[in-house]
Formats: sequence, structure tokens, C-alpha cells
Amino acid sequence: MKLLVVDDEALARQRLCGLIAVFGDAYDVIAEAENGEQAVALCSEHPVDLVFMDIHMPGMDGLEAAAQISRQRLPPAIIFTTAYSEHALDAFSVHAVDYLLKPVRREKLRVALEKATRLTRPLAQQEVREEAWLTSRYRGGVQRIALSDVYYFRADSKYVLVRHRGGESLLEDSLVSLEKRFSDELLRIHRSILVRMPMISGLEKKMDGGVQVTLSDIDDKLDISRRHVPVVRRLLNGK
Repeated sequence: MKLLVVDDEALARQRLCGLIAVFGDAYDVIAEAENGEQAVALCSEHPVDLVFMDIHMPGMDGLEAAAQISRQRLPPAIIFTTAYSEHALDAFSVHAVDYLLKPVRREKLRVALEKATRLTRPLAQQEVREEAWLTSRYRGGVQRIALSDVYYFRADSKYVLVRHRGGESLLEDSLVSLEKRFSDELLRIHRSILVRMPMISGLEKKMDGGVQVTLSDIDDKLDISRRHVPVVRRLLNGK
């Protein structure tokens, strides 16, 4: 597993790298960064599986850096390391696998590394799979849509509306058939909505007490049935 350690304090980076080295060659720190800007750049330039991210840094802080990194096509897992516990909820809203308080303890680090390994292994397998495509037929032509570009599917009368990076299209497929076909990518959050799990960025309460799912890159907010909320929370918490 290829790791990136991000902290504005050189001694903190050195100590964490030393702790990681205890767990053997399975974990390879390929680079270090001293601020959020460097972290974002390194993740876009190199294949990184896991980022240890400090939160309080000059310039771009760890939360903003993590939010930008999570928008990459195959984002690495992120573990926050900080002396402050009040940012835990914000951390998990940007796909954090874990949240370690400084000084980081060896046993806590071991558990966090094992959790990250379980979560990133399926992503590594997904990367080598052939791209899946959807077909949208319209008057005068056919549009092919990559599944990796899809945000969500919503039942719309006798059709299914697919929201993707290129806009919106209609499919003749049913939600049930899509759910069966892409069961490892899609999550049902409502009887009429399927969401691609990598696109889920968080949960947000509504004024009426309901809950909505927020998505990476776009402002769309989707109502989630109460019985599906625990599943999404577990997904966001990396459990």
C-alpha cells in the first residue's frame, strides 16, 4: 500500500513515518507533504492508496485538501491525524477512513491501517476492471454513458433519469435491473433513487427533520428514506 504523510511539522511527519515502518513493507510511505496544496498535487501525480492528513496547516487546511482529493477519479483513503477532536464529524464528511488524535498511538495506528487496507482493496480491484457503459436512446441517436461518470439514477415515470457528468439522460432500464447489474457500485437510498457509492460525500438534515444525501462535485441533494440512513452512515464512516 502506497502512503502519503501530510503535516506542516517535520517532526510530526518523521514520528508518524517511524511508527508506520514498524508494520513492515506492506506500507510504503512514497512521499511527504507539508501543506494541503502539496498533498492535492502529489495525489494527482502519483498512485497513492492512503493519505495521513493533518487538519490544521497554513494555507489550505487538511479538510479542504481532503475534499479536493476525494473528487479525483480513484481517490485514496484518508486518515486524519490531529490534536483536536472537534473536527471529527467534518472529517468523516469527506470520506475519512479514521480519525487519529495526536500523539498517535501504535495500536490505534494498527487498527486504522487494517481498516484502510480492507477498504482500498476493492478499489484496487475495481481499477483494473473493464469500464461499464450505459446506453441512452433519444430521437436521432444513441448516447453512451460511462458508469464511472454517473452520480445517481432516479425513477421518472416509465423511464429512469440518470444524472452524470455530462448532464441528464433517460434510460429504458429499470432501477431493479440497474441495481442487480451494478450491485457493487450502487446503493439504494430511496425506493426511487440509486446512488453511486463513490459519489456520496455526506448527509445533511432538512428543516422538516428529514435527511438528504450530498454528492461530490454537484449541488444536487437527494432525499434518503429513514431506514437507509444507517447504511449510508456506515459507508461514510468506513465500516
